[in-house]
Amino acid sequence: MEEARLSAYERRVLAEIEEGLGADTDLVRRMAGRRPSPRLPRPRLAWRGATAAAVLGAVTLALLVLAVATSSPGLVWGFAAAWVVTLLLLLRLVVRWARRHAAGPAGPPDDPTHH
Repeated sequence: MEEARLSAYERRVLAEIEEGLGADTDLVRRMAGRRPSPRLPRPRLAWRGATAAAVLGAVTLALLVLAVATSSPGLVWGFAAAWVVTLLLLLRLVVRWARRHAAGPAGPPDDPTHH
């Protein structure tokens, strides 16, 4: 794949942006020791995922109770489908949590500002 080249104007604008960001000491301090990420962080998704898992868990439990009480094949299959989706959602949340905690602290261990 061919590498994209920037024009002189685009290089100058990029240098100005980088210079402005480098002058922001608060940003530089927060970004120190962090690797660039290919994805932007989406912290709200964790709450949405947890909320969705809780709601889906309640629906799954209700379907289980109804399926046992009525022995209806439709409710049994509905429970089975909801159970699988609930487990997949919980697995996704656990994997995200494990990756986040396996990464360790954001800063270097000898950083005196790191707690």
